[in-house]
Amino acid sequence: MNKEIKIVTTADGSNTLLLPEFDETYHSMEGAFREAIHVFMLYGLEAWLIRNQGVQPIRVFEVGFGTGLNAWLTLVWAEQNKIPVLYHSIEPFPVDKEIYSQLNYTEIDQTIYHFAPYFNRLHEAPWDEGFIASEYFNMKKEKTTLEDAVLYHADVVFYNPFSKKTQAELWDKSILEKVVETMNPNAVLVTPSAENQLRSDLKSLGLEVEILPGPSDKNEMTRARLLV
Repeated sequence: MNKEIKIVTTADGSNTLLLPEFDETYHSMEGAFREAIHVFMLYGLEAWLIRNQGVQPIRVFEVGFGTGLNAWLTLVWAEQNKIPVLYHSIEPFPVDKEIYSQLNYTEIDQTIYHFAPYFNRLHEAPWDEGFIASEYFNMKKEKTTLEDAVLYHADVVFYNPFSKKTQAELWDKSILEKVVETMNPNAVLVTPSAENQLRSDLKSLGLEVEILPGPSDKNEMTRARLLV
């Protein structure tokens, strides 16, 4: 993976990272913060909680720690709702401090600004071991690939690799099967992807697949649920 990274601003004013060699961004250019809230918080965590009241802790697995935005927002969500979350994230190419320290996510929503110190804390947490980040949020982030990772059972999966043109191996049915096999009953997998092949593969693996509105009126997203 090319280490050249540029910080760019998306439509909602929040930053994302651009890999010029691949013409690939870490988040939607329609809005990085908006995408994270819409796809992963609302249609992921919130939707799972509605159907699984009282089940604690919530176990989240994230493919691609990346900028740390999803992890930080999940910590905020856990603290606000006072619901314990065990968060497992993998990332083979961690973002350097000189990059993540310039990202502006903690400035986008002033109502959660008091959680700002946790953003750097998550990035600075040691790799490959458990870390108690806050009262309701425990995390283990691993510097590894999905192919090599040992997965834990999960209630909510944030599936957010780069696109198929850059990381085709992570959209292969065999790797999806590895993830699905670790999903708990009633678990959900959410992804910004609207690929027909992805939806077909998830259905063939036994998941109920929903086509949902994306974070902007220009796109759709996918949610898949493992029914019992």
